[in-house]
Amino acid sequence: MQRFGVPGHLLGVGDAPRLRAELLEGVGADGSEQALADVYSADFERLVRLAYLLTGSRATAEDLVQDSFLRLHDRWDDVRAPSAYLRTVVLNACRAHHRRARREAAAFGDLVRDGVQPETPVLLDALARLPYRQRAALVLRFYEDWPDAEIAALLRCRPATVRSLVHRGLAALRKVIT
Repeated sequence: MQRFGVPGHLLGVGDAPRLRAELLEGVGADGSEQALADVYSADFERLVRLAYLLTGSRATAEDLVQDSFLRLHDRWDDVRAPSAYLRTVVLNACRAHHRRARREAAAFGDLVRDGVQPETPVLLDALARLPYRQRAALVLRFYEDWPDAEIAALLRCRPATVRSLVHRGLAALRKVIT
């Protein structure tokens, strides 16, 4: 199965039942357990796909999404829109992951190698080479089908900046792919 140009084995959520059970441990019996389970069932795969497209690693994507669900669990009573909250937390987690990776690469440049696996599709290889903001803008625009205003709010920039990021990202992808 391929969705959005990503191989099915990378979209799968093989650990989802175990992760779901871990997440629901200790959730109250007042119905919030079922509500959280419903959000988990509805959003987990989509968020893993989003995180995978932003990080390039399925394992990292699943970890970041699971951490996001744990954060939602901790703030369940305060969150009005769980799906929107999760999406924002996942994007921020991906941003933090890239910051950390960049610092590690700078500090341990000769030890850290971000090699691309041979089974990774060409488009994902090209996306992985883009700066984080360009990659995020392209993924949110073309994979998640978001309007510029929503992307701008998540990336904390103006809609015109989003259009510029998308334009530059597409230009860079064209150079790599053609």
